[in-house]
Amino acid sequence: MNLGQHGEALAQHYLSLQGLKFVASNVRFAFGEIDLIMQHDDVLVFIEVKYRTSTHFGGAINALRPAQITRIRRAASAYLQQQQLDVICRFDVVAIDNQHIQWLKAAF
Repeated sequence: MNLGQHGEALAQHYLSLQGLKFVASNVRFAFGEIDLIMQHDDVLVFIEVKYRTSTHFGGAINALRPAQITRIRRAASAYLQQQQLDVICRFDVVAIDNQHIQWLKAAF
């Protein structure tokens, strides 16, 4: 298991403990990827996981860039069309630094 997979597993476990239900992981399209998709009550949550072993250079919380946000939004739109879903959605970020987890709801 590489660092990214480890971070996603930690995030999924943490979010499950918070009451979210797993839907899918590593949903890939040519133009972007969604790390985790989970259900939170009646909201479908697209989750970007940022995992860092060090807080140097601003840590995980500062690793998300505008271009990546655009790719995630496009991937989420494609997923909704592919699955023929018309639901309330939210974009969250789970930032993990040295096993410390921060969950940012509605991050973008």
